[in-house]
Amino acid sequence: MSDDRAAPDQQQKDIQALAKGGRTNFFGFLLRLAARLPFLFIAGRLYGAESLGRFALALVVVELAAQLCTLGQKRGLAMRLSHDREHPANTVADAMLLGGSLALLASGIIYLLPDIMFSGAYTQAERLVVLAILPLTLTEIALAAQAYRFDIATSVRSRALVEPWTLSILSGILFFVDRESGMLIAYNLSVMAAAITALWPMFKTYGLPHQWKPKPLEIGQLALVNLPLAAADAVEWGTRRFDIYLLGFFAGDKAVGVYYVAQQIASVPQKLKTSFEPILGPVITRNLKEKNYEAIARQVCQVGFWITAAQAGVALALGMPGEGVMGLVGPMFVGGTAALCFLLAAEVSAATAVVSEAVLIYVKRMQNLWISLATLVVQAGATISLIKLVEQLGLNDNYKAAMAGAGLMVALGLASWVKSRMLARFLQQSVNNWRWPLIWAAAPAVVIGWAATSFLPEWAELSLGIPAILLAYGFVIWHKGFGAEDRVLFRRNVGA
Repeated sequence: MSDDRAAPDQQQKDIQALAKGGRTNFFGFLLRLAARLPFLFIAGRLYGAESLGRFALALVVVELAAQLCTLGQKRGLAMRLSHDREHPANTVADAMLLGGSLALLASGIIYLLPDIMFSGAYTQAERLVVLAILPLTLTEIALAAQAYRFDIATSVRSRALVEPWTLSILSGILFFVDRESGMLIAYNLSVMAAAITALWPMFKTYGLPHQWKPKPLEIGQLALVNLPLAAADAVEWGTRRFDIYLLGFFAGDKAVGVYYVAQQIASVPQKLKTSFEPILGPVITRNLKEKNYEAIARQVCQVGFWITAAQAGVALALGMPGEGVMGLVGPMFVGGTAALCFLLAAEVSAATAVVSEAVLIYVKRMQNLWISLATLVVQAGATISLIKLVEQLGLNDNYKAAMAGAGLMVALGLASWVKSRMLARFLQQSVNNWRWPLIWAAAPAVVIGWAATSFLPEWAELSLGIPAILLAYGFVIWHKGFGAEDRVLFRRNVGA
């Protein structure tokens, strides 16, 4: 009887841990939003769309390299810490050594081949953006180690407070020092500041390694084992950057700059799903060890609904007054409104894939990887076909940017369906984030959004319309969509 009673208690504790982590990171999401808008305003108004496009293309290469260098440690470290018999500090040191070594190698290669990052001329200061690869890699590993101890506050401080605000402030200052390279210099300094913010708490949590000796052969084996995880992480990240690279090939830097602004605004709801990833990993690995598949399905559906509900509300609030939102960055960016709407829809459709993949990376690594790679192929095919259609119709580059967003939406929607079906078959449980109250909550929000954009001046459309959309949506989803377990997400005293 005691075991029967302990299982529901543990499941309730897991839901509470997920809710607490999501709550903490939701606060980080608000901080990140507050910092993101000043940077976009500074970049759009001071540097312009063309410079922003060059900045975006360079970041695609640098951040992809950092993702590959972590070798899946963002999610794989939780499993290693669960099973390794060594001191936890030694396990983290192995991960740091492996990721750091690869980051230094990647930095050197890309520095010697700068044309990978830039399609045209570049300055020496811009070429040094490769210095960001090492701190980006170490930050990912440090935050994964802290997440294993259910410390999400460090992630909020590093990624939502220090990094974006440093980037915003320094981009503004450096514009008056170096107008060509100011943004990339500010980016380098911001990721270094974020790394320090993440590494110090990690050292306080784990301490220094105990009788640790680097083991090159074991580290090499670890790299091979983690390749499917690393590739899945890189592909998941790449689907949000591949569109920029494709657009850069078919359109100019200005179109890329406009699209980048739309993507940065659309990535605001994307951050909501990452709020749960650090906590979901340790909870899932423990339940997999105990073969408690019913609990896993329950947690995946619970978190999936939280993410979908939040993303849908934010997407409505940002998408309906989209012209005004894009116009805040500058008049030249208003043409990216259609791209913004497609990207917001893509993030909502991706929620099921994200929570399903959180389990699949442990139980169906290679199958998950193949599906992720197929997602990239679908994205490339859809995006190129739609852009070619726009070219044949003689439409401008803003339509090409919209088609890049549409291609991403199609690919992520398909990936969500396939991955959720695969997970359901493995768990022998239903995996579905959908609830009809999402439609009931969206209906009044759409009416209010239409009224705000039709009858209010732009300043009121943004300052009054966006909060009104969120309030209407939130009121209905709270009363009609959220049950007792869902409301744990908003209750601090969850043990009461």
